[in-house]
Amino acid sequence: MSGDHLFVLGATHHTAPLAVRERLSLPAESAEALRTELAGLPGLREFTMVSTCNRIEFYGVASAPTVAAEVQRAFCERQHFTAAEFEQFRLSLTGPGAVQHLLEVTAGLDSQMLGETEILGQVKEAYGEAQARGHTGAVLNRVFQKAFQSAKHVRSNTAITEGQVSIANVAVELAGNIFGSLAQTRILLVGAGDIGEKTAKAFQSRGAAALSVASRRLERAMELANQLGAFAVPFWLMPVKLADFDVVACATSAPDVVVTLSAVQAAMRRRPARPLFLIDLALPRDIDPAVADLENVFLYNLDDLAKIAEQNRAAREAEIGKCRALIVERATALWRQVEPRLSGGNAANAFPQVKAES
Repeated sequence: MSGDHLFVLGATHHTAPLAVRERLSLPAESAEALRTELAGLPGLREFTMVSTCNRIEFYGVASAPTVAAEVQRAFCERQHFTAAEFEQFRLSLTGPGAVQHLLEVTAGLDSQMLGETEILGQVKEAYGEAQARGHTGAVLNRVFQKAFQSAKHVRSNTAITEGQVSIANVAVELAGNIFGSLAQTRILLVGAGDIGEKTAKAFQSRGAAALSVASRRLERAMELANQLGAFAVPFWLMPVKLADFDVVACATSAPDVVVTLSAVQAAMRRRPARPLFLIDLALPRDIDPAVADLENVFLYNLDDLAKIAEQNRAAREAEIGKCRALIVERATALWRQVEPRLSGGNAANAFPQVKAES
């Protein structure tokens, strides 16, 4: 018996630029349809899909190595990639390499922002959804639950999160460089989700007081505005109100741009002498990239902000070796537990019960 195979397949910010990651991004409806398709794929015994701004990854247990190729085919067909195109930036690992990769992801070592903590919550959410749907089993349950424990251990025993610089904080610092004091700077937040809320709070922590919120759901914009002591702006008014703001931070889940070139051109005709700082925190992007060519307009996207943040990670750099040593030790031990199950061990007795991390 050849046994089952543990694999991870996907693409991340390490090899896929922002324009490619936009095409990799799965809207909710597409993600749901893909999960349904994968659930019926012959030979795919277990799987979990992790989809964020910076990665799309499929963790799976398969009856043969060829099954991962079928997962790739299903994804590429849905996202309109050829196999050759996808393989230019593909991540593909099996066995112990897949285990170690997941442990590095959950610990924040594989993130654009080294040591960031959001990824752990995102992976937990992805795993929880797969588990609730019955898409995971003995192997992935063990691997993911142990990965969460490993992430907690790494964060508790190293300084990987010290000196952490978030995308939102980098954006706020750039705004300060352009406008000086933010006390009188007028800021519009487009999108009232988690990223938008964190960005708004980062601006307020630096003294910004004139804050407005726009969202496709007006009630959500009003709710967040009330929390922040800000103003709510109807979404349909946002394009014509751009000229009233100095900083516009976008973080929606819209499939197409919400800040167009024509809207920014019209805004700049009304404020030619005053700079407009645009921050695009969305994927797919919310702001037409062409606006960067306009005079007195400053546009930064996720990759731009991450490059700036790289310059500020010295405090965590020294901790990478220590983190990786801890992860290799735990990944090796976990693989020793997982490998017998893949080789045909009894599912009910292969592992002792693992307490799930909250």
